[in-house]
Amino acid sequence: MKRIKGIERKEQVEIIVNGKRISAYRGETLAAALWAAGFKRFGGKALKGRYNSPFCGMGVCFECLVTVNGVPNIRSCMTLVEDGMEVEFDEG
Repeated sequence: MKRIKGIERKEQVEIIVNGKRISAYRGETLAAALWAAGFKRFGGKALKGRYNSPFCGMGVCFECLVTVNGVPNIRSCMTLVEDGMEVEFDEG
């Protein structure tokens, strides 16, 4: 399947997000996989009780922090999906 002309998706993998199994593609970032699965907020709590969402997409703003395989504060925009990875965040 092609999303952008000339770019083909790689092997489909499965990740577990807050206990739910979703499909992702090897080679894409975790943030991209979460967006594609319909998650809009996945950065934890910001100041004043608002929930963060990814902002820069290149690892500078730290608004996309999630827990991956039990390790907190992982930048989802800089992390490639791996088959079976477990991701957790507060969905607000």
